[in-house]
Amino acid sequence: LSSSSGLTHESHRKDVEQVYLRCSEGSIEWMYPTGALIVNLRPNISPASYKHLTVCVKPFKDSAGANIYLEKTGELKLLVRDGERSPSRVYCFGYDQGGLFVEATPQQDISRKITGFQYELMSKGIAADLHTASAPCRPCSDTEVLLAVCTSDFVIRGSIQNVTNEAEEQESVIHVGVNKLYRQKSKVFQLTGESGNWRGQIKTLLECGVKPGDGDFLFTGRMHFGEARLGCAPRFKDFQRMYKEAKDKGLNPCEIGPD
Repeated sequence: LSSSSGLTHESHRKDVEQVYLRCSEGSIEWMYPTGALIVNLRPNISPASYKHLTVCVKPFKDSAGANIYLEKTGELKLLVRDGERSPSRVYCFGYDQGGLFVEATPQQDISRKITGFQYELMSKGIAADLHTASAPCRPCSDTEVLLAVCTSDFVIRGSIQNVTNEAEEQESVIHVGVNKLYRQKSKVFQLTGESGNWRGQIKTLLECGVKPGDGDFLFTGRMHFGEARLGCAPRFKDFQRMYKEAKDKGLNPCEIGPD
């Protein structure tokens, strides 16, 4: 978390402050914004790898007081307009497309404003998985499922307990009862209640029309801004079939106990 305050620059409303961030994910909070911030993302990886990175920005729900631009060699491209209200909207761009330039907008009372956003740096391949413009609800092929088992942030066997739709955010929340936890990067799925059952939530696009259904599924996906996002999710019996077929041919990309 990087935090800054514009009140220390009250008499220098045109000041530009540089911020250097080394983490691959985090957040910026700019209280009482005046002047501008140049946000330099400098992850601890080889500069040669920068061209393979995607930057994603998710403004705080109540962020206000500044415009966020993409800046490259002095040219500004508006990314997020001050006051733009798009719940859960994520803005992504290639690392080599420029840096972030956050400029305060004129305010009568800056003390009431806080500009803030989360950011994530990820490989372009992972970003493409999360933001597939073409057929985001398309079922995965056998090969895609087997690869997802090896590379996803979470892999679980579970059932759909309920689905709640969030119309404003254009998302569905899948409430999952976990029967077997193969892997999770973050503690999204946890033991709940006295019964000792594992449960968790996975988000996906509203347009995919997910409905509660009987039987077990293999849920895979990515963590994105602290939330589990759905990737491939075949019925578990179908996963068992494709896993056995690949294993018999020596083609399964990684080992996982599918029982």
